[in-house]
Amino acid sequence: MPDHGLFNAHIAHRRERVDHLLNDAGYDVLFIHSGRIEYPRFDDRAQPFRVHGHFNAWVPMPYASDCLLAFRSGQRPQLWYLQADDFWHVPPAEPAHWWAKEFDVHLVSDAKQWAGAFDTQEAIAAIGTETHLSGLGDHIDINPPNLLLALDEMRTQKTPWECACIKSASEWAAKAHLAAALSFSERRSELALFYAYMQALQLDPSTLPYDAIVALNEHAATLHYQHREAMVPEHHYSFLLDAGADCLGYAADITRTHLGPSSHAHSGLFQGLIDAMEHLERRLAMEATAGQSFVSLHMAAHHGIADVLRQTELASGSAESLVEQGITRVFFPHGLGHFLGAQVHDVAGQMAPSGEPLPPPPTDPMLRLTRSLDVGNVVTIEPGLYFIPTLLQALQETPAGKAVNWPLVTALMPFGGIRIED
Repeated sequence: MPDHGLFNAHIAHRRERVDHLLNDAGYDVLFIHSGRIEYPRFDDRAQPFRVHGHFNAWVPMPYASDCLLAFRSGQRPQLWYLQADDFWHVPPAEPAHWWAKEFDVHLVSDAKQWAGAFDTQEAIAAIGTETHLSGLGDHIDINPPNLLLALDEMRTQKTPWECACIKSASEWAAKAHLAAALSFSERRSELALFYAYMQALQLDPSTLPYDAIVALNEHAATLHYQHREAMVPEHHYSFLLDAGADCLGYAADITRTHLGPSSHAHSGLFQGLIDAMEHLERRLAMEATAGQSFVSLHMAAHHGIADVLRQTELASGSAESLVEQGITRVFFPHGLGHFLGAQVHDVAGQMAPSGEPLPPPPTDPMLRLTRSLDVGNVVTIEPGLYFIPTLLQALQETPAGKAVNWPLVTALMPFGGIRIED
């Protein structure tokens, strides 16, 4: 668990920044709402809940519903902490002293008790879901764009506390990945592999920062494969696991691909592809330095994948031609990575520090991070190489498809694909 002393420094640093933002924006007070548990219509099964990222960036309680933070320049932050008087559900735990001492904490049993904090004589900005904050007065600016952009930008610079949380989450996730890989060698089902991961993690599945992708064989060709089949497949050719962990609201995001124990004529080639993609991922990670354009790094990934395709005779021609013709984008259709923090796909990835939008290139609309990297950024690096039937079929029908070794591609389709992510 991260050193609590880092949290104290984290709050002091962020308080100073928020004081400047309030003064620059002309607001007397900033409220940040944690969010609210919601229920589907005609049902009493709550939707999975996590607090808003802007709330979690201050309060290490990722499941604290209907709480409110208040900031006034030069004053200690106030926190209205909801412990509902509810016999249906267990209320949140008492605020732990190590973090609560940084706030003036008001324990409330009903969210209406913090509604009185909205003084009509003050210039107020509030961050949160509009429907949760509506009805509190027309004088409140909800999610004012300029202030929200500034808060997003502040979160791109991770403090040592935030880095420590992400590091702890990553260490826990890595241990669980190893346990799942061991279980795969025993020819388990997708559901059993997920259970092995969670057993090693020793956490409830509801705490995961995103729904784990547990894909055997051709299922790995679906980028966000959402099922976990309970039936053990006839063959175990490959296993792709994209799964993270959570530490006090901060996420880990790791993917590994493994060759299976089942025999296949091209098992050796697929292992070679895994090795090549791991080498590429590590090289790209070493190049992710301050001042580096992430768009350029993404393009370097495409050229690296073109080299892999050429070296394994999956495609012919120069690396430049494979990229320019869009062939690499059929095998690698997603972005190289994204910001990581209190949200898995953390904020401000497609905007300049000044707040100007930085849309992704037309050729790569799925790229989530388009800015140059800076000290304090935490990012994922996740190149992939997949055999996706719909994309391959479309490529085969174009002139560019002549560069592809279709018999070899078809032979590798039972393996699904590869993603390596740290």
